[in-house]
Amino acid sequence: MKSSTHGKNTLATEITNISSHGIWLLHCESEYFLSYEQYPWFKDQPVKAIIHLEEPQPGHFYWPDLDVDLSVDILKHPEQYPLTAK
Repeated sequence: MKSSTHGKNTLATEITNISSHGIWLLHCESEYFLSYEQYPWFKDQPVKAIIHLEEPQPGHFYWPDLDVDLSVDILKHPEQYPLTAK
């Protein structure tokens, strides 16, 4: 007897915490901290805008209410992407 195939992965990318220092993003069992110092676009934004997160492609994150695009590579290696908003 053969087991049925596994179902679709239902673990979604999500914002798991918003603090006075930044936000936490959970993606594929990895959690990333986005400090307001390094990612200033999220500071002083409404919770609704921060948690409204889309993943148009795997590992590419888009916040439509804030017009912010980030990728897993940016979160893993921020030193390779020195430009930040002023």
